[in-house]
Amino acid sequence: MDKKTVVGLIEEITIFGKNKQIKVIARIDTGAKSNSIDLGLAKELGINPNGKTTIVKSSMGKVKREVVDLDIEIAGKKFKGIFTLANRSHLKYPALIGRNILVNGFIIDPSKD
Repeated sequence: MDKKTVVGLIEEITIFGKNKQIKVIARIDTGAKSNSIDLGLAKELGINPNGKTTIVKSSMGKVKREVVDLDIEIAGKKFKGIFTLANRSHLKYPALIGRNILVNGFIIDPSKD
């Protein structure tokens, strides 16, 4: 069995933009199929939508969102990921990591700080 990386329910991640990188605290969400990043954070990093959209199901119903391609680092592992753009300014965490990244060898330990 491949070695798995243990992460908690919140993790510091690095998001790589066009000319800079930013470390943020992200919510790890096994209930989310995909990843999400705040619109303002994407703008700050100089990241623009890739021209694609997707439908996201949430507690608010179905919503059409633009998509961005991002390079991120989580728990020392670097990934290319697809993130939806959302207004997360009212939420505690500017980024959400879903199952499409977590399937790459992560185990979630809710007791991990």
